[in-house]
Amino acid sequence: MDRTIKVSAIQVMASESKKDTLKRTAELIGIAAGEGSKIVCLPQLFNLPWFAHTMDRKNFRLAEDENGITISTLRELAVAEGVVLIAPIFEKARDRYFNTAFVIGTDGSIIGKYRKVHVPQIPLWEERFYFSPGDTGFPVFNTPFARIGVQICWDAFFPEGFRILALKGAEVVFVPTASAFYHSRLKWERSLSATAHANGFFVFRVNRVGREEKQDFYGRSFCARPDGEFLVKPVGSGEAVVVATVDLNLIETVRNEWVFLRDRRPEVYRLIAGEDEEKSA
Repeated sequence: MDRTIKVSAIQVMASESKKDTLKRTAELIGIAAGEGSKIVCLPQLFNLPWFAHTMDRKNFRLAEDENGITISTLRELAVAEGVVLIAPIFEKARDRYFNTAFVIGTDGSIIGKYRKVHVPQIPLWEERFYFSPGDTGFPVFNTPFARIGVQICWDAFFPEGFRILALKGAEVVFVPTASAFYHSRLKWERSLSATAHANGFFVFRVNRVGREEKQDFYGRSFCARPDGEFLVKPVGSGEAVVVATVDLNLIETVRNEWVFLRDRRPEVYRLIAGEDEEKSA
């Protein structure tokens, strides 16, 4: 059975006007849909300039819930274009705030959300000031086209989340990022390509672009195959629609050759879960 679909990453520059950013994003999503893409992913906190370069309580005003302008606009767009959208935003959830990716279905419904688990606190990425660690676990979203997962930026360097997604049946994992240190690009490419191979699924990195007050986001979105090779090599640093044609049947083929999931030994991994190896042996 043919299980080939097109999926896309959108590299869009965030302006000071959220409405302008959403308008440009809608144009790029329209291009992706016109190319036949069925699932379209946006970069981390795509609808805002990167406010987390500093700690400022005024920035909490930027947060939205699912009824805000961003998700409401994208829900309408998902219906109009017949696509699944992955939309990472600054989410306000009552008295808590999260770095959240909403997954929106072709009927405009919210299939679910993933809240970023691994939240950094480093210069220019002062995220713990704004975001609580995610409380959704690592969900897999069943879409009409593929079973997908999401990991956000810093999550990329923690293999546990990806492995859980693999065990739960994810076929394509999207990784929206906000990376601005161009010299580190190869570390991201190596890490996510190795992750794709270790888990036997597709990994699609979706990075921000644009020169902002403190950062120059470099783009270079790419898609890695289940064998760790590039399906789509890293692209440029400007606005773009990055389309990948993924053959989901390749997952089973690769996993039958590289039998990492079969040869797992979870009984000896207790230390990873915080248990005492000797006491539990």
